[in-house]
Amino acid sequence: MHTPHVVVVMGVAGTGKTTIGPLLAARLGVPYAEGDDFHPEANIAKMSAGTPLTDDDRWPWLDAIGAWAHGRSGLGGVVSSSALKRSYRERLRSAAPGLVFVHLTGSRELIEDRMSHRQGHFMPTALLDSQFATLQPLGADEAGVDVDVAGSPAEITERAVQALRTLDAADGGAPPSPQQPSSH
Repeated sequence: MHTPHVVVVMGVAGTGKTTIGPLLAARLGVPYAEGDDFHPEANIAKMSAGTPLTDDDRWPWLDAIGAWAHGRSGLGGVVSSSALKRSYRERLRSAAPGLVFVHLTGSRELIEDRMSHRQGHFMPTALLDSQFATLQPLGADEAGVDVDVAGSPAEITERAVQALRTLDAADGGAPPSPQQPSSH
């Protein structure tokens, strides 16, 4: 019997983690947690001022996300987190070993354009260069998939679902059976 994964939707700012995360969770029939909600106020203030976070700033945030993911182990869930460095992903996996990562990828130009059009978010486009400089893509030995962010949210979500099915099949597990979105 297939045990639902806890999926971390990762990537640099502006890739659509907050948009794709809930859509993916709905397709998989599991709860979603917004990674930004785990940041302490000091981190949000720092980023709002255009100051990149240090690793010391990130550890408590990653630990809080990891605790949520651990609580969802065996039940499934989707949470967003930039998880830019391998050491950050290792910290998350140490709390919840079965994590699977969906790395949202795209060109810097596309992501900067999307960031410049969003409103009410604390992350300024000025920090995008530091995000790309920090990014360490998933290693071949890390459980996860890369998903291109070109296209509509529905198209990106479908690519993520298909990539997760392929990953599950390659690991010998039963593919996840996404639920059909409800029509309200």
